[in-house]
Amino acid sequence: MTRPVKPQDRALDMTSLKALAHPLRVRIVDTLSVHGQSTASGLAARLGESSGATSYHLRQLEKHGFVREVEGKGTGRERWWERVPGGILLRPDDFVESPSELDAYRLLSRQFVDNAATRLSDFVGHPELVGREWMDVVELTTANLQLTPEQLAQIVGAFEQHVVPLIDGFRGQTTPGALPVQVQFNAFPIVDGAEGAQ
Repeated sequence: MTRPVKPQDRALDMTSLKALAHPLRVRIVDTLSVHGQSTASGLAARLGESSGATSYHLRQLEKHGFVREVEGKGTGRERWWERVPGGILLRPDDFVESPSELDAYRLLSRQFVDNAATRLSDFVGHPELVGREWMDVVELTTANLQLTPEQLAQIVGAFEQHVVPLIDGFRGQTTPGALPVQVQFNAFPIVDGAEGAQ
């Protein structure tokens, strides 16, 4: 089963994959996704980097269409940046032709996963920082199953059919009281798992 591609989604080719496959660039794109528009200085402060480094990588990301300058905001000296809307699609089978392609895919994928794991770890370590109204609605669930590819496709298909449209309906909202929220759904076979191990 191939995930349906939305018009605003971007499937990476080798050029764009290599352009994004840098830890700081992934962190910048991720940070703009989570926290919204920022300046190079704001990103530098949040990420613990120099503004020279964030400025340089923002320009590289802009050149490859991952970020863009916010029109009408800021000055020539203090430019505001935002992530270009749409998903970034990474399909491992698109990058198996050469070891360098696969290495770039691995680096990029691991950085996105590491960023998500850090945010989850930050929440688990400090749940009191979000307030009781948020604690009552948080759900962290893991299910360990023995599935065939067809069965896993049913689960992923149900997520795509029922949850993704709901998520898409909330994109871009600016409702009072809203905080950045990350929704994760990971469904994958265990690489070193044995058939019938349960």
